[in-house]
Amino acid sequence: MKPTDISERGLETLICRALTGTDCLPAKTDVTPAVSEDKTPYSSAGWLPGSPTDYNREYCVDLVQLSLFLKSTQPEIAEALDIDNDSPTRRSFLARLQGEISRRGVVNVLRNGIDHGQHHIELFYGTPSEGNEQAKTLYEQNRFTVTRQLRYSREETQRALDLALFINGLPVFTFELKNSLTKQTVHDAIEQYKRDRNPREKLFELGRCIAHFAVDDSEVWFCTHLQGKASWFLPFNKGNNDGAGNPPNPNGIKTDYLWREILTRESLVDIIEHYTHLVEFKEEKTNKKKRVQIWPRFHQLDVVRKLLEDVRKNGVGQRYLIQHSAGSGKSNSIAWLAHQLIGVQSHGKPVFDSIIVVTDRRILDRQIRDTVKQFTQVSATVGHAERSGDLRAFIESGKKIIITTLQKFPFILDEIGIEHRNRNFAIIIDEAHSSQGGRTQAKMHQALSTAILSEDDDETFEDEINRLMEAKKLLSNASYFAFTATPKNKTLEIFGTPMPQPDGKVKHIPFHSYTMKQAIQEGFILDVLANYTPIKSYYRLVKTIKDDPKYDKKKSQKKLRRFVENHEHAIRLKAEIMVDHFHEQVLARGKIGGKARAMVVTGSIARAIECFHAIQQYLQERKSPYKAIVAFSGEHDYGGKKVTEATLNGFPSNMIAEKIKEDPYRILICADKFQTGYDEPLMHTMYVDKILSGVKAVQTLSRLNRSHPQKYDTFVLDFANDPDNIRKAFEPYYRTTILSEETNPNKLHDLKAVLDGYQTYSQDNVEEVVRLYLEGAERNRLDTILDRCVAEYLNLDEDDQVDFKSKARTFIRTYNFLSTILPYTNASWEKLSIFLQLLVPKLPMPKEEDLSRGILDAIDMDSYRIQKQQNIRISLNDKDGEIDPIPTAGIGRKSEPELDLLSNIINSFNELFGNIKWTDEDRVQKLITEEIPSRVAVDTAYQNAMKNSDRQNARIEHDKALERVMTAILQDDTELFKQFSDNDSFRNWLKEKIFLLTYQNQQQASSSQQ
Repeated sequence: MKPTDISERGLETLICRALTGTDCLPAKTDVTPAVSEDKTPYSSAGWLPGSPTDYNREYCVDLVQLSLFLKSTQPEIAEALDIDNDSPTRRSFLARLQGEISRRGVVNVLRNGIDHGQHHIELFYGTPSEGNEQAKTLYEQNRFTVTRQLRYSREETQRALDLALFINGLPVFTFELKNSLTKQTVHDAIEQYKRDRNPREKLFELGRCIAHFAVDDSEVWFCTHLQGKASWFLPFNKGNNDGAGNPPNPNGIKTDYLWREILTRESLVDIIEHYTHLVEFKEEKTNKKKRVQIWPRFHQLDVVRKLLEDVRKNGVGQRYLIQHSAGSGKSNSIAWLAHQLIGVQSHGKPVFDSIIVVTDRRILDRQIRDTVKQFTQVSATVGHAERSGDLRAFIESGKKIIITTLQKFPFILDEIGIEHRNRNFAIIIDEAHSSQGGRTQAKMHQALSTAILSEDDDETFEDEINRLMEAKKLLSNASYFAFTATPKNKTLEIFGTPMPQPDGKVKHIPFHSYTMKQAIQEGFILDVLANYTPIKSYYRLVKTIKDDPKYDKKKSQKKLRRFVENHEHAIRLKAEIMVDHFHEQVLARGKIGGKARAMVVTGSIARAIECFHAIQQYLQERKSPYKAIVAFSGEHDYGGKKVTEATLNGFPSNMIAEKIKEDPYRILICADKFQTGYDEPLMHTMYVDKILSGVKAVQTLSRLNRSHPQKYDTFVLDFANDPDNIRKAFEPYYRTTILSEETNPNKLHDLKAVLDGYQTYSQDNVEEVVRLYLEGAERNRLDTILDRCVAEYLNLDEDDQVDFKSKARTFIRTYNFLSTILPYTNASWEKLSIFLQLLVPKLPMPKEEDLSRGILDAIDMDSYRIQKQQNIRISLNDKDGEIDPIPTAGIGRKSEPELDLLSNIINSFNELFGNIKWTDEDRVQKLITEEIPSRVAVDTAYQNAMKNSDRQNARIEHDKALERVMTAILQDDTELFKQFSDNDSFRNWLKEKIFLLTYQNQQQASSSQQ
């Protein structure tokens, strides 16, 4: 009995048996057999064994299989090409075939065949349409073959690939296999491809094969273009525990899904017909053409196939949430989905009349067009709806895929009218946001709805209320496919899959997920929390008035914090830290091959502009060759002038994204812009000077995570946030995000009862205002009733006013959301919602005296310094993240201000943020007697002068060193520096004092050493 073969050869045999039912053993002789009819039966996977001796290295084809295919499907052409004989006729055809594959790629040649002389030669027959027996017969003649130990090289004739896969004699995949039981892994296979497979070999040119697989018993990686050491291999793994790799397989080795699921005959034909293709595009900068072979990653193929399967099973009217991380390739996934949804049929008819893609990304428009271009005539299929009326025109003219933006979508859909209520739509939402649960979605539904759309002039008030309620609901004639990396609670509840729990609650989960954890572990994005440095600011504020008035403590603390962080000195100091760090830690270390960029995130436009000027000034002082760019919206005052980002930068706003890629521009300073949806691989470092929380924190820091061949890490320097808060923001999105429970609709009953109880309005008021509004009555007729309600509101005490207005807003927000997903309607809710939307803007908030007013006139900043904390890696909990449903409770009562003495507020502030505990006298004494002398003493130039010069030269170098130290002291103590700068007698005294201390100490040290 033979033991188990645990070598690479054993893995080859395992794959061959699964695909062909045989061992596919190579022939023992190099004599090429005569071409004959093949009688080998197909395996269950649809593959046949091939022979390495049938492979022609000059033309890169299996001549036997090509001949058998042509003779069985196109016998007259096979005879005309003299396919069985080594003649000039056959060589001419093979040269033509080789040239077309080099020009168009093997996938295009398989799909479309080639023209040669007077002949059109088909090289592959695709999936037959239902009932077409002739097409089915031809399809079954395709020859899928597996060849072991393929000797591919024309020069190094003994080099062999472990496996090669052919379709009708044309190579489509190569394999290098390794086995961990023999202490080699998939990464050794990758190295073998990079080191031992000469990319100049014809078989390895771009497009000649679809992909090259490195495989072991645990992982699968692929490369579509071998380029020696520059070859880029990507994982083709299922994922395990929401991370990289593959799960244990109860029926075999972990990677057998590749040959048992992906490379079966039916699966591979599907991929060739709908996913893989050779893309050619022009690079914008060089205008040079570039080609890229596309092969789907596992999760892309998996999500599209599962969505299509569910649509075929369940038809129209479903909702799908796809939580795919940044780096998941959402653009291609959406493009493949949009294209294939066109062809999904039920009972012989298309399920969807039109596919509407809602996106803000220009690149997705191009990718959809490029994808669809491979299969059909673009002009008849894809349209970009940019103006009102476009959507209607595209639907009527037969456009199957219509692309628009979220902002334009509602206005475009307003033009559709009622004639499309019998059409079915697939709505694909790129980066779904919570706004999908509000008014934008209501307009979308109203335009496409199959609801009660009255064409009767006698429509009653109740008819219109019913129509409005129905129009808000998710459409029964549309399916929704929402893609996002960071689903919010509303997004999960609207589009997520409901999962009933034993306790009666219902959780909502994504239909499909590719997690941040997996994307990081697979190397498609970088971990932006791996190098995170918090920076603490230390201040000391002083009282500048003799009196000690009382102020609102909470509001005063906020004002003091803004005062300190917006202080000119603080901004300048931060600018120096950022610029120095960027030069010394990023550029000097050659990050991203010396091409690294940085982003500065600020909390306001005013701060961004101040920061821009401070950074520009310090860059000039450093004699840096680089410049900064500022990004903000609108026109703002600065120094008595109106400025825009264009006037400050010196070029138009729409050029910012391209300019930052070009020298001399290296630092992008932002106020809200470029913090979401901006994907620039050269962005390496972020300086955060803004409080971030929740999804905003994740989206902002994730601007750094895009991968680049020379990008191995990122830096975050954070002036404003606590690392623990950042961790809490990221954790819900590290793995699959789950909604803990559904929003309870009974909360609307509760809210309505509370609002009714305040008696600021009557039910008659609600009915009359809504009726007048829907009838289009004159504005003053509504105001008459609403103003009476406002008068009643003002009769409430202040706490009740706060509570009423807060709960009214909560009712509007919650109803707008729930009205889209509840299976039933409630007319009283709809009427109250309309009424409150008209009433709330008229309700004044209780007048609140600002008891912190004037505090900034009574204080000044005495000292300010910044200290970098230890660089840390923020680790996230390795578990699914749960988020809560939307809140349904109002704010409640008005909070009472806490008054405190100015001196106490300042002391409290200094204790919380300053961490400077010494008194003025103690501080100055400590600086003069300890800190300044020690810092001067270690100055290199002064030390050299002490060792090699006399006292006079040492004094000269000492004074220079002291000037340098005192400039640095500015970071810690503005008052001491001010005295040093402005007071000549103090400066001279200090120079003498410090010199005596340092000189005497040095002399004593020298004597003791002797």
